[in-house]
Amino acid sequence: MLITRIVLAFENFRQWLNATIAFGALNLLKLLPADPAIRYADRFARKIGPKMPRHKLMLYNLERAFPEKSEAERTEIALDSWGNMGRLAAEYVFLDRLFDFDPEQEKPGRVEVVGTETFLELRDNPRPFIVFTAHSGNFELLPVAGSAFGLDVTVLFRPPNNPYVAKRIFDFRKERMGNLVPSHAGSSFALARQLEKGGGIGVLVDQKFRRGLPTKFFGNDVLTNPLVAKLVRQFGCDVFPARCVRLPDNRYRLEIEPKVEIPLNEKGSVDVQKTAQLLNDKVESWVREYPGQWLWYHDRWHIKRHLKD
Repeated sequence: MLITRIVLAFENFRQWLNATIAFGALNLLKLLPADPAIRYADRFARKIGPKMPRHKLMLYNLERAFPEKSEAERTEIALDSWGNMGRLAAEYVFLDRLFDFDPEQEKPGRVEVVGTETFLELRDNPRPFIVFTAHSGNFELLPVAGSAFGLDVTVLFRPPNNPYVAKRIFDFRKERMGNLVPSHAGSSFALARQLEKGGGIGVLVDQKFRRGLPTKFFGNDVLTNPLVAKLVRQFGCDVFPARCVRLPDNRYRLEIEPKVEIPLNEKGSVDVQKTAQLLNDKVESWVREYPGQWLWYHDRWHIKRHLKD
């Protein structure tokens, strides 16, 4: 028992220390103007990223996704992805300053929105809806945009494993993104209640899911969470793809696309399998367009075990 308590105490201290160092570094960035700080984070991540264990996984993922590309091309995408992650971390510090879009004004700013008519239509004609996105660009700006448009959206998110980091990020998100639901065993019921009362939900659909449906992503076998398809089948709600695209000079384009046509089976109900594949196909099209803006370090294909061989 004593040894167990010592081990747990050491692990708790390690997690606290890691969180303290991480947020200490981010707080130092706050001493700089936003643009230089974000550019510095990009350069730092490009240097340190290839030295991390996950870099090998990134290159393996890229080889599976883009076998037609050269090794140099895939390495360049990996570096862009590390830079994107560095920017994403720094942008947490400046998120309030970065999001300058005002739905009531046409003055161009750092953030531009494509599909404002969809946001406004959902706001003015409240009903259950689902917005899905991927870990591309600064995906955190999408729920901020929904809040700015006055939409009642509950966002499903997966908290980091480090409890100290998770709490800080949750508190930060809650102030800026409205309702949040951590991903756990009962999260689907919370999302269902939101749809049942006529609200909307936001979901990331490109995460690894061990008990998912067998589908394809970049031509490779992958398991996909059936949650979105099952909620659509239950509530008959519209589904909208949305993404964030990084633009030059630390600018961003948020896009919400027209609703997708949900596949039906021979009985006329939602085809859960085909709907899961539809989500993958949409995300794949986004990633192919801007491959360096996706987080390739995710073990989306559950292949880490192969790298140990």
